[in-house]
Amino acid sequence: QVQLVESGGGLVQAGGSLRLSCAASGRTFSSYAMGWFRQAPGKEREFVARISRSGGSTYYADSVKGRFTISRDNAKNTGYLQMNTLKPEDTAVYYCAANARTYYTESSSSYDYWGQGTPVTVSS
Repeated sequence: QVQLVESGGGLVQAGGSLRLSCAASGRTFSSYAMGWFRQAPGKEREFVARISRSGGSTYYADSVKGRFTISRDNAKNTGYLQMNTLKPEDTAVYYCAANARTYYTESSSSYDYWGQGTPVTVSS
């Protein structure tokens, strides 16, 4: 198993930036692909970005492409989501998740481990 803890959320003005972190403990972090998801009030959880075990492959939702960057440092057992040019519609609770699947996936049901979430609020 792997335990995940997010941090770095907060309140930011539109156009600003935040960097979220996801600290992993337990089994070897590099054994898991990682994803970021978000859930806005009254909406379903949605995929934001994913990264492969090595960090060599990434994929983004169209809504964040070009503004967000997912990365990981396996030596530090930590994943990151750099969020730039934030918009009010980015307001949500952000979750990191991990999966041990052998295929790439953006489906939340394919992720086995989840953090508790960190809130991000973007004011206009």
